Amino acid sequence: MPLIRRNTKVPMIKTKILSAHSDNQPGVSIQVYAGERARTKDNNLFGKFELPGIPPAPRGVPHTEVTFSIDANGILNVLASDKTTGKSNCVTVTNNEGRLSKEEIESGDDATVACIRAKNGNLRNSLEKLEIAVNETIDWPNSSQKTSEEYDDKKTKLQAVPSEIIQKLCGAMS
Repeated sequence: MPLIRRNTKVPMIKTKILSAHSDNQPGVSIQVYAGERARTKDNNLFGKFELPGIPPAPRGVPHTEVTFSIDANGILNVLASDKTTGKSNCVTVTNNEGRLSKEEIESGDDATVACIRAKNGNLRNSLEKLEIAVNETIDWPNSSQKTSEEYDDKKTKLQAVPSEIIQKLCGAMS
């Protein structure tokens, strides 16, 4: 069943919570397909990525949030983040990746067509901002001894960065 249905208006954003496929699973593999066929092998693979290092959990326990967003240019961004550790990874699909033939485009669904015809672009600035915040936080404890309140404050500020990025993304898409 498709997560993003045919003729969905862009820009759009959709989030899905995934559960562990097996007991004590050490990571998640995310594969992004375009198409509406029942079997993934009959659809077009746009991209894939891994989210390693997640804490072991029993099968069926939801812990990974996957956000799909398509901007006004048809650029597809897929972000997966572990809810317990905050680890995340993403893939951006532009018109240079996962290209379909002219026949496939003409027979394909509108979401696929929008992704294929999209201009190049991604959330590079937002990811750079997040990388800077993470690196500053990694270096921060080495500067001097910190109290637990200072750690809590720094943690809250770091957690706010991805939230701001998602809010800006949602604002730009509305």
